Amino acid sequence: MAGLYKRCGVRLYQAAAGCAARRAPALAERGGVSGSAGFAGGGGVARGAWSMGGVRAYDKKVLDHYENPRNVGSLDKSSPDVGTGLVGAPACGDVMKLQIRVDADGKIVESKFKTFGCGSAIASSSLATEMIKGKGIDEAIQIRNRDIASELKLPPVKLHCSMLAEDAIKAAVRDVQRKREALKKQGTGELTETESVSAAQSV
Repeated sequence: MAGLYKRCGVRLYQAAAGCAARRAPALAERGGVSGSAGFAGGGGVARGAWSMGGVRAYDKKVLDHYENPRNVGSLDKSSPDVGTGLVGAPACGDVMKLQIRVDADGKIVESKFKTFGCGSAIASSSLATEMIKGKGIDEAIQIRNRDIASELKLPPVKLHCSMLAEDAIKAAVRDVQRKREALKKQGTGELTETESVSAAQSV
């Protein structure tokens, strides 16, 4: 996991809430400043808006999720019922962490994310956490990047953001499935602390 941070050259941040609400509308109106990184839950001017008649703008759904991101935060990655997916695109610097909490029946009862990236990456993460909540893990992995991209009306140049969200969902599901299998093999109902941490860090 540390290797991914190093390769991307960035860290995950959660900036003060409210910054995005002040700056994102201005971005839509005047075209914004591309190249500045955006942070889940607020932070600087988002980069990655696309051109429309000479004016750069996000779709209103992207702006909504950027200004008011859903489910920002973290879960205890060492918990046996929590799956963690950490994915990134070194070429553009986007890094996405998505976590799920699964009940005994395999239903996702809680989801959280932290993302460093453009407005589209933050919006894709936020939407993904909403789409998977309440679904079984087998159903969640059926969500495709095109479902996310279609809902947010992402342009072709931003499809990699929805692809990252799909990859993050799958990685989180694989992680929690690995933990559940370890529980079954142990037959004790609980993972040891060492095994739990090892399973979480292997994502």
